[in-house]
Amino acid sequence: MKPNTQQLSDLTIQVRRDILRMVHAVNSGHPGGSLGCTEFLVVLYQNLMERKEGFDMDGIGEDLFFLSNGHISPVFYSVLARSGYFPVSELATFRLINSRLQGHPTTHDHLPGIRMAAGSLGQGLSVAIGAAQAKKLNNDNHIVYALTGDGELQEGQNWEAIMYASAKKVDNLIATVDLNGKQIDGATDDVLAMGSIRAKFEAFDWDVLEIKEGNNIEAIIAGMNEAKSRTGKGKPVCVLLYTEMGNGVDYMMYSHAWHGKAPNDAQLENALAQNPETLGDY
Repeated sequence: MKPNTQQLSDLTIQVRRDILRMVHAVNSGHPGGSLGCTEFLVVLYQNLMERKEGFDMDGIGEDLFFLSNGHISPVFYSVLARSGYFPVSELATFRLINSRLQGHPTTHDHLPGIRMAAGSLGQGLSVAIGAAQAKKLNNDNHIVYALTGDGELQEGQNWEAIMYASAKKVDNLIATVDLNGKQIDGATDDVLAMGSIRAKFEAFDWDVLEIKEGNNIEAIIAGMNEAKSRTGKGKPVCVLLYTEMGNGVDYMMYSHAWHGKAPNDAQLENALAQNPETLGDY
């Protein structure tokens, strides 16, 4: 049975605590984008994806997810652990030497749930397209999901992949773009303005929909279910997810400053007070 909205909300708050504590413990990591995508990844793994018990790299007979903007690994690791892929206690090893939970996800340590190394930006959509085409060859009717950042779309490889996916009618793919309008050096419009991302995807012949409340659990469920309903109709599907970087921590929101900066002791205490423990800290 799928968790209800309150259960998803409780998990979201606990994942926020995990993110904050992980980056604080090693004074390193990317809390801003992680907090902005917490609701989305919680909903994806707990409500939307059809997942099998256990983990294997083939992923046959289940939905797959590929994280392209790998620097938001704190939220990914937390959601994977709290979805049963590996022990929650392992979150305490984040970014430590010889840990399976490196700053960017890697595959060589065989951490369950990780399907691609996501260090360099711009590659995840290409990998997801390959997986989606493999599913078609295997007569596997499951969906492949990918998440990219909006600043990440400044990487050219994305647009080769976007052109390819529509040309080859990869219609079992849902690519979500985290639209928070910020990247490490400032606002995306100031660093390299991209104009209308919707118009660009539509010009490449994708089916595009928007989730305006990208930090609202019910809005994400409704929007992503709509996206699922549009698969299998000859076009890849793009979801423009409008989020707030640092969501859930007031002093981290509305600024790019927390893209890749860890909170100090006092800031951590403040942030955790805004997100009271729900499911138990690791």
